[in-house]
Amino acid sequence: MNSQTYHKSMALTGEPPKSLSIAQKLAVLLGFSGMGILLLAIFNVNFPNKTLWLTMSLLAISIGTIWFSWDAYSQKIPGIKNDGVWFKSISSRGLWAWLAGLALTGFYIVLYFYPEYLGLVSEGDNKGVIGLFDPLSKVLNGNPASQWFVYGTLYTVAILVFGIKFLWKYRHNRYERLRTWSVMFFQLAFAFIIPELMARLNGHKILDGGSLPYYDLKNIWPLNYYNFESYRIKAFLTSGEIGFALLIFGILSIFVITPILTYKYGKRWYCSWVCGCGGLAETAGDSFRQLSDKSTFAWKVERWVVHSVVVFVTLMTTAVIYSYLGTDTSKYWLTKSSFLIGVAVLLTLVFGWAMIFKRDQLQKDAQYGAIGYFIIIIALISFHFFSGDGEVFLFKSGTLRKSYSFLIGSIFSGVIGTGFYPIFGSRVWCRFGCPMAAILGFQQKLFSRFRITTNGGQCISCGNCSTYCEMGIDVRAYAQKGENIVRASCVGCGICSAVCPRGVLKLENGPLDKRIDSNQVLLGNDVDLMTLVNKN
Repeated sequence: MNSQTYHKSMALTGEPPKSLSIAQKLAVLLGFSGMGILLLAIFNVNFPNKTLWLTMSLLAISIGTIWFSWDAYSQKIPGIKNDGVWFKSISSRGLWAWLAGLALTGFYIVLYFYPEYLGLVSEGDNKGVIGLFDPLSKVLNGNPASQWFVYGTLYTVAILVFGIKFLWKYRHNRYERLRTWSVMFFQLAFAFIIPELMARLNGHKILDGGSLPYYDLKNIWPLNYYNFESYRIKAFLTSGEIGFALLIFGILSIFVITPILTYKYGKRWYCSWVCGCGGLAETAGDSFRQLSDKSTFAWKVERWVVHSVVVFVTLMTTAVIYSYLGTDTSKYWLTKSSFLIGVAVLLTLVFGWAMIFKRDQLQKDAQYGAIGYFIIIIALISFHFFSGDGEVFLFKSGTLRKSYSFLIGSIFSGVIGTGFYPIFGSRVWCRFGCPMAAILGFQQKLFSRFRITTNGGQCISCGNCSTYCEMGIDVRAYAQKGENIVRASCVGCGICSAVCPRGVLKLENGPLDKRIDSNQVLLGNDVDLMTLVNKN
């Protein structure tokens, strides 16, 4: 390609966006034609060949998005520019942003609470847009589509097509390319295709008629908070060796796999490389990452809310398991009392270790941890004295799960977390509501080798790093002081490093010893650098 055609501006301040090219306008028209087919299906237009029309719709949406992205980035010099994000209505909380937010929020509300308006029929053939997805659903899992199959398909398409856009935009950065391919793979394979095929193999002859639980292998407690309910445990145990292996894998994921990977790589191994929520935020939500609130008030709200969610999900899961255990030691190897004691002992050991050996790293978070620990222990004692068979206090165990599912799983993660990307930024759920991110952040803060190192002497205070941090971290403040960034909320997306024009920031996993003390060098102290390098 002729270098004369490259866009030469490298202005850090960005520039007003130019009008759409002819190719971009055609791409928008193609993409909206695909969405138009889905919209017609919502209004119960009966398509004679659903397979053909669904294929045309998804292809039009995908090709239109990819075509637009190619025309937008292929002619630009590799590297990060602001691309006029603060001048565009859609990416600066303008009219189009509010309209997009309301449209996405409306879609999530209908999806979660009124699926019949999308064509879901409990008895008989599906209609509307859900009926349009029936052929694809029957190919993958052998059953008619549900609203969740429609959602999963569109979710996967969004991550794949916007992932390609992300790859072109950040093609100069190897780390960004690798992690984007990773989230695309895990969403397509582990969150979409494999679970659907597991459902299809349920009762299949190769399993001798046995059952195979529908299971997203990358979904770990507390995200899959329902995994230890009685119906799930029975499903695992009645599925033979495969089901038992899946149950053991779920337990090992919590207590063994997750801590080891977080120790080696930080929470980014999950939040930025595997998680579907993070995958959608990084790809489809990339245009809105600069909207995250960087204020001190937002940080205080974040810590209170996310710690409360962790306490809530811990108590809810404990209560649900407690509700279906028995008291007769001759019938149950794990009784109600022994289970509560075990949970209390485990939490006490973790809390005690953190407060004794890691109090300095926790800083003010220790206060939140102490409050949360106190609430949990009091609740566990109350469970024992005020709960009956199948009940926790005066509530049925199922009511607790439904309350959590409604408040956290639906309203927070779906309606607000994803629906309001254009208003609150792309990581609202990850930052304020995800219990998995909070637990991994606790581990990252206390014992992970991951950190973002800074070279403060090279920082020009352009502010790109802080602007594009989707977790609301003021990265520039650390860079100006030459301090390593070790924050519980950091998901290790690496965008701060990718948009830095001076190479100030670097994501690292190595040991801390034998490193130059950047603060001493930055402040001009009389330092023997060779002594620091060779220091044991």
